[in-house]
Amino acid sequence: MISHQTWRCSLRYHFSLSPLELTADEIKQFHHLVQAHRTSQSLTRRARIVLTAHTHPDWSSQQLAQSLNLDARLVRKWRRRWQETHSLKDAPRSGAPRRFSSQARAQVTALACSLPRSHSLPLAHWSRAELARHVATVPTLPTISARTIGRWLTAEQIRPWRFHSWQHIQEPEAFLQRAQPVLRLYEQATSLLQQGTWVVCTDEKTSIQARQAEQVPRPAIQNHPVYQSPRYIRHGALHLMAALSVADGLVYGQCHLRKRFVDFCSF
Repeated sequence: MISHQTWRCSLRYHFSLSPLELTADEIKQFHHLVQAHRTSQSLTRRARIVLTAHTHPDWSSQQLAQSLNLDARLVRKWRRRWQETHSLKDAPRSGAPRRFSSQARAQVTALACSLPRSHSLPLAHWSRAELARHVATVPTLPTISARTIGRWLTAEQIRPWRFHSWQHIQEPEAFLQRAQPVLRLYEQATSLLQQGTWVVCTDEKTSIQARQAEQVPRPAIQNHPVYQSPRYIRHGALHLMAALSVADGLVYGQCHLRKRFVDFCSF
């Protein structure tokens, strides 16, 4: 008499030997996965197993394993997984139990959205390490690593260590008083030029690195961007002096090796 366990193993083995049916689109997709350079090795193995099982429906899992130089258990697993789920993805996993509560995560997120000075810290902005160091001093929060905090903030798309400079006018009335003569000159630039007065707006940009790539950039092709060499030869620093002719919009510029007042005056 056949036991229940033996019957289940026999049924499972029989199910794994059933032929695989693939559509033309699925076959094309699997060939693309096998031939693509960026496909992961695990996904490539799974696609090869299903393709070979479809090509040789009379082969056993042992024969497929020998042909592909793989373990027979792995072949049976993915033949059965394709028949059951029609997918090559990993099965969902429950994962390890949470070490930190949702309340602790919410507190850390709220902390990252605050300014360090509001917590009496002499910092311009938060970093992962500083957040972890401050969390360790909060009695209501457990000790959390900087890596865990970084993973939480990445999921929330919060990056307090990145910043952009901005400013607003402190004294609007004083600013307008200083700006009015300049704006008046800009408005009258065309008529002043006809009278022999040239209105020019000039400024300088310091410490511009003169860099030359070691390799010539590769042009863009279909589905690929332009490839730029990250290595370069540094030819020192240059100082750009530029001027805008307000009346006609012409731009003038010169580069100098040094930033001196005499160079600015000569420009």
